[in-house]
Amino acid sequence: MTEPIVDAAPAIDFDLKSLPKVSLHDHLDGGLRPATIIELAKAVGHTLPSDDPVALGEWFRESADSGSLVRYLETFDHTVAVMQTKEGLFRVAKEFVEDLADDGVVYGEVRWAPEQHLQNGLSLDEAVEAVQEGLEAGVDAVAETGREIQVGQLITAMRHADRGQEIAELAVRHRNKGAVGFDIAGAEDGFLPSRFKDAFTYLAEHNFPATVHAGEAAGLESIQSALVDGRALRLGHGVRIAEDIMVEFDDEDAENDEDSIGLVTLGDLSSWIRDRGIALEICPSSNLQTGAIAGFGEGIESHPLDMLYQLGFNVTINTDNRLMSGVTLTDEFELLVETFDYDLDDLLELTLNAAEASFLPLEEKEALVEYINDAYANLG
Repeated sequence: MTEPIVDAAPAIDFDLKSLPKVSLHDHLDGGLRPATIIELAKAVGHTLPSDDPVALGEWFRESADSGSLVRYLETFDHTVAVMQTKEGLFRVAKEFVEDLADDGVVYGEVRWAPEQHLQNGLSLDEAVEAVQEGLEAGVDAVAETGREIQVGQLITAMRHADRGQEIAELAVRHRNKGAVGFDIAGAEDGFLPSRFKDAFTYLAEHNFPATVHAGEAAGLESIQSALVDGRALRLGHGVRIAEDIMVEFDDEDAENDEDSIGLVTLGDLSSWIRDRGIALEICPSSNLQTGAIAGFGEGIESHPLDMLYQLGFNVTINTDNRLMSGVTLTDEFELLVETFDYDLDDLLELTLNAAEASFLPLEEKEALVEYINDAYANLG
């Protein structure tokens, strides 16, 4: 991990939105503007829980805040329904980029599952092309405001379906036309990455990178399969790797003392992930909503991300689904500052982790790291 070049961390007394950010785990169908959903729903005749943008946004957040990943995923029925045409995909993708840039994101990887957007007759390639056109239009719109942002597509296969090979071939087919990586998503429990073993082998044979949702709704077996069968270079969430870490205290009083430091022992799997710098795409608010961290405690203060970060894991911070969680990357940074007393050095290191874990070519990755370091160095 690149060391931050800020000499001393000044007090965070300014708008964190101004910080350059890198977003690695952000779903296209989880980042729509409520007003856009309403307009597109009217055009295609889809019924929504509300036709008021504010009320609809609240409905998404309340429905997602259930502690169940299955219930969380049900909210996508409405967003996916309005993303079945070229026009809908183009608009959602364009606005997605604009919203990222407004939050200070300078590089973003946008993940989505083309197989879910074929109900009105689009082919897989047409869907990918429509999204790419929208992303490029968003980049151009941002450039017109004097800012810059770079984005790439993470082509995703749904883990409960049987189109893994087809989607892997789709991703490789568009590798020089916007696609930067592959992912599998959807209901994790009961659908190990091993279901897509042949598809992951195909990707490896074509030197195409993969990040795999693992360690969210399912535990260590899912993570192991992501590494072995999925050849994952990053773990989507991956937060439950903390289940492979043992912390022992001398006595009960020490265990209940938040300032007490116990004896930490890493298992073979967690050691492998930490020692090789395999990035964890952690999404703090989403992890709380879906119950991914229920085994560690009830509140955000129980999230093991701080332990993982302090132990040297390659932690990156992400939003997952900005609509459902009602958050931005700035909000997640503010949450870390408030909960774990993180300072600018911490936020810089987390951002550099994400930049280096990106699926950019080396030269572009180095330029991104330099840009972020320069921006932080100039904060004073």
